[in-house]
This record gives sequence, C-alpha cells and structure tokens, in this order.
Amino acid sequence: MTSRPLPRTLAIGFAGLGLVGALAGCSAASATDAATSAGTGASSGTTAGPATSASYKDGTYTEDGKYVSPSGPQSVTVKLTLAGNKVTAVTVTGHATDPTAKSYQAQFVDGISAEAVGKDINSLKVSRVAGSSLTSGGFNEALTTIKADALTS
Repeated sequence: MTSRPLPRTLAIGFAGLGLVGALAGCSAASATDAATSAGTGASSGTTAGPATSASYKDGTYTEDGKYVSPSGPQSVTVKLTLAGNKVTAVTVTGHATDPTAKSYQAQFVDGISAEAVGKDINSLKVSRVAGSSLTSGGFNEALTTIKADALTS
C-alpha cells in the first residue's frame, strides 16, 4: 500500500482552520480594545464591586498586577493612597515592551486618576479605562492585594 501526499488544497485548508482557531482565542478582547480606542477613547469607568463595609488603614500602598494580552503576559505597578477608605491619589506604571500593549497601558495610565480618585476603595473596580480593557485586569489584581495589605483587623 502506498500513501499519497495530501492534496495541496486540503493541507492549506487545515492550516487555515488552525490559524482561524488561534486568532479567535484572542480576537474578542483585541477587537473590543481596538473598537473602543478607535472611538472617542472615553472610559466606561468603574463598576461597583461587592458592597462591603471593610475599613482600611490610611497610607500609600504599591503592588503589581498581571494580565495577559494578545502579545503575551503584561504587568503594571499600582501606587494608591488611601484616606478614610477613599482613594486620594493613584499612579500606574506600565511595564509592557510590545508597542500595542504599551499604547493601551499609556491610555490606561492617562485615564485612571479620573476613574479612581475620590472613590471608596470598597466599591472600586475598573472595567475599561480610556479604551484599555485588558490593563484593567492588572489594575484590579493589584487593587485586591492593596486591599489585603491595608485591611484593618
């Protein structure tokens, strides 16, 4: 029995299906970010987190948060100042090396103060800031750690 090589069109078809499947896994977030950043760049802001009455120590806290973008793992450093359970200052430093991820992190950095400063930390959670939805994941991860660090017993 002799084996025949796959016809070229069949091989190309399988390769195309594999590519479509690989791209589908990262297209939803990329398309959302791209569509949003192509628009006004306005943020969709904060979402209310679970209503809690936890009390946090005043002070300045710094933590890192990680997330995954289509170009791979990314991280941000969040520095947040609390007074009376309210965010009084926030800075985010992005650590991306990929140009696209850098661009989204820069948009996030430019818009995060307007979304977080003055908010009660108990309900602070961002979903998209200035067109960047994936960076929000890193910010929220860092925020969770900051809450644990600042929680009074």
